[in-house]
Amino acid sequence: MFTRRKTALSAGGIAAVLIASALAAVAASEAQADDLVTHHEFQVNCNVHHRATNDPIVFPNMPGASHEHSFVGNTTTNAATTLNSLQAAGAGQTTCLNPDDLSAYWWPTMFRNNDPVPQTWRQTIYYKSGILRYQDVRPFPPGIRFVVGSPSATLDQFKNSPGAVEGFECGDISKSWDIPAYCTPGTQVNVRYQAPSCWDGVNLDSADHKSHMAYPVNLVCPADHPVAVPMLEFKISFEASGDMAGTRFASGRGYTWHYDFFNAWDPPTLAALVSHCINGGLQCNGKGFDLYKPDRGQVLGDNYRLPGRPTIPTV
Repeated sequence: MFTRRKTALSAGGIAAVLIASALAAVAASEAQADDLVTHHEFQVNCNVHHRATNDPIVFPNMPGASHEHSFVGNTTTNAATTLNSLQAAGAGQTTCLNPDDLSAYWWPTMFRNNDPVPQTWRQTIYYKSGILRYQDVRPFPPGIRFVVGSPSATLDQFKNSPGAVEGFECGDISKSWDIPAYCTPGTQVNVRYQAPSCWDGVNLDSADHKSHMAYPVNLVCPADHPVAVPMLEFKISFEASGDMAGTRFASGRGYTWHYDFFNAWDPPTLAALVSHCINGGLQCNGKGFDLYKPDRGQVLGDNYRLPGRPTIPTV
């Protein structure tokens, strides 16, 4: 009897251990699900401020030398723009929701029958990780600037860019490599294009405004461009639909789409967003808040500024 009782107790003990192990595994699985990284990004939302035939990166101090661009962000951007002039504008002198993002962003204006196509709502610019080890992404250095895409690109070059190119979409149309010929009335034309996200660590610009930057190779920055910085992805919307005949960019056909970036973020604010959202594996809005992981907190205040900074309205 004694032996049998001991055997029964041992069996019960084993069962208890198995149940405890199963519960621990479930708890671990739930914890892992909570920590699952599906994104590593934050977004910036900005209105178009003005249009001008200027490009302070490609044609500095040469007003009127470029095709027409639509400018968002810093309200002072012109042909003579420098890092000093962008910073001198002061917090809030931007059409972006973040008062401390004094960067300049621009792209070729879209025309329809020679009239500019409206862009009355805020445009979305994502700051993401372009590499596998998103924890290694570092903030842009002040003053870095570059051009993504080319006004002289062919359709094949646009389609097969080293970065992910979603191309154009409207209604049920997606991944079109030129402006669609027809869009369902009431829809809008969107274009998405990703930027290189590896910096050479030395130069803030280069002769072609591209060589100081590089795309990752197999999700790793190449040895000659070792510094991982945020990968910009412009998602730009145009209020155009129906028959799209006569619709073009100032630079030409749809595949000539390109954009420029001139960084003038307040360094502590950009560093906080990069650390919390990109390095932290979150999908943040402009305040640094992930709707799907509210327990992780919000890095900026509801005024889109670092805690303790006063509210400053943007333009």
